[in-house]
Amino acid sequence: MTDLATVINELGLTLLTQEKDFSSIQVSAGYTSDLLSCVMAGAPNQGIWVTLQAHNNIIAVAALLDLSAIIITEGAMPDEATIQKANQEEITLLSTENSSFYVAGKLWELGIHAE
Repeated sequence: MTDLATVINELGLTLLTQEKDFSSIQVSAGYTSDLLSCVMAGAPNQGIWVTLQAHNNIIAVAALLDLSAIIITEGAMPDEATIQKANQEEITLLSTENSSFYVAGKLWELGIHAE
């Protein structure tokens, strides 16, 4: 497994939520989708979710699945209420200007694969 600190550093991601000890958070696998129902059915616990969705509902899905983090791609930015909800639920939100396809490829290179 790869730790979240390595993911953040290697992909040059921007942290949108509170700081944590990211080196202690292990990422089990990755999942990429913009359909919440697909994520609920297919994303693994402790996985990292790659999406261009940036609305409040992503927090509920991530909390339900106990995800390690959400990477929001293509420069999409959540509003302040979504970021506050993520902090309350202890969900890490990360952002990048890169595409979901690019991010998925970089995660694969880091050894984070689908379950």
